[in-house]
Amino acid sequence: MFRSIRTAFITGLLFLLPIGVTVFTVGFVLDRIGNPASELFFSFIKENIRGFPIVEIPLQILSLLIVVTIITLLGYLSRIFIGQILFKSFEGILSRVPLINSIYNTVKQIVDTFSHQEKAVFQEVVMLEYPRKGIYAIGFLTNKAKGEIQAITGEELVNVFVPTTPNPTSGFLLMLSKESVTPMQMSISDGMKLIISGGAVVPSFEQNKASNDPLDD
Repeated sequence: MFRSIRTAFITGLLFLLPIGVTVFTVGFVLDRIGNPASELFFSFIKENIRGFPIVEIPLQILSLLIVVTIITLLGYLSRIFIGQILFKSFEGILSRVPLINSIYNTVKQIVDTFSHQEKAVFQEVVMLEYPRKGIYAIGFLTNKAKGEIQAITGEELVNVFVPTTPNPTSGFLLMLSKESVTPMQMSISDGMKLIISGGAVVPSFEQNKASNDPLDD
């Protein structure tokens, strides 16, 4: 009886978890962005009136939509010639400010790397023997080794990022010979699901499915 109650409780908890996370995320966004933006955009409305839930929540949602609209307009502005000149001028000012310039340049390099539109950061899912022979790990091919690394080793190496489970934002950069990695057919998103789930979510596999090998490019 106790086991049945425990199983039912866990099942109910798993059922409510996605809903709870969604509600928490929406509430967090409204509180951290919508509320300050509401005070900025609607400061002309008396505070005691804005404090009523029937007024406060719609104002937060409207303020959040205004923030999203402004960010979207900035994105469009950055694509046109005049916008690019303005952004370059702003970057030039930031580059002259000590401490701020190093923070800005570092963050900009990270953003540029992961938002590059011409070439994805992760090109392909690969399998390799890591951390020793007989133990296999999933990694993501990022590029071929070039420049100083290629000159020093004299080998045809590839760069592979091996993420940790269940947090794929950390991991290890490995430089391996092309022959030591095996290209896989699964997509990048399926590879991420496999890693985040700790191997619980395994993508389907078709034996004869054709695939392009970036290692041969």
